[in-house]
Amino acid sequence: MDERARIYFMSQDIQSLQKQFGKNLILNENLSKYSWFNLGGPAEIFFRPDNKEQLINFLIEVKKRNLSKKIIGAGSNTLIRDQGVKGTIIKLSSKFSFIKLLTNDTLEVGAATLDKKISDFALENSIGNLEFLSCIPGSIGGSIMMNSGCYGTDISEILISIKVLDDMGREKEIKKNEIKFFYRGTSIPENYIILSAVLKGKISIKEEVRKKQEKLIKTKEETQPRRIKTGGSTFKNSINKKAWELIKESGCDKLNIGDAKISEKHCNFFINNGNAKTADIEELINKVKEQVHSKTGVALELEIKIIGDEI
Repeated sequence: MDERARIYFMSQDIQSLQKQFGKNLILNENLSKYSWFNLGGPAEIFFRPDNKEQLINFLIEVKKRNLSKKIIGAGSNTLIRDQGVKGTIIKLSSKFSFIKLLTNDTLEVGAATLDKKISDFALENSIGNLEFLSCIPGSIGGSIMMNSGCYGTDISEILISIKVLDDMGREKEIKKNEIKFFYRGTSIPENYIILSAVLKGKISIKEEVRKKQEKLIKTKEETQPRRIKTGGSTFKNSINKKAWELIKESGCDKLNIGDAKISEKHCNFFINNGNAKTADIEELINKVKEQVHSKTGVALELEIKIIGDEI
């Protein structure tokens, strides 16, 4: 089949998908509005399901057509390339955001629920050990996939179980002991879509929870940039040193590529300072990686996710 024929048959397929899923499926949707960097090209197919049943049906159709798929959350640690993304991008709608109190210290939360919202709910219900979530940007589904954490605590310490959908739209429950956790990662297959999670905190005195949450938030505000176009921590910390220390020691903290810059407040935060392109941010990332490796011998690993097609 030549390229023109392939494009024709694919367009027919996409049209049938659009007819089936209506307003929930958008063609060539601009992804820049779903990334905290405010960058990125279009998604060939963008799907935002209203409920689990609709998502299951969509996954079955995507599998039948052998279309690629990627899931994005709140976009807080995602850099989307300027050329956009071929295939399908799935983003859970606000219908997948909920919090239910199961017991005095246990919550069930929807995958699209913002981490800060969970922490605030725990505070109102005098549940401790979830205060650190107030300092993690993004939604709980993405935070679980990458085992997010800060200030000495991570998701693995509060997780009981998750419910997921696999490629065929089959629902599974996965217990914590079936998951391997490591620094900023898990063994959960990337093609799984997390629907919800059960989290366990600790019954506490409300005022003590409030004080701990406020202390963590204050620490974050004093040490990290706010209200800027960024994706959070760019690199993972190495075994012996924090990423920002390696960047500073290597003389990279003042580097820039056009409007792609490094935060003066925290040099592991890379910024779109106005008119940067994703290619600029990516070039700056690679420049820092090369210079840090040359000066220190440490090969920095990305914490943010880069998705999309290279030019």
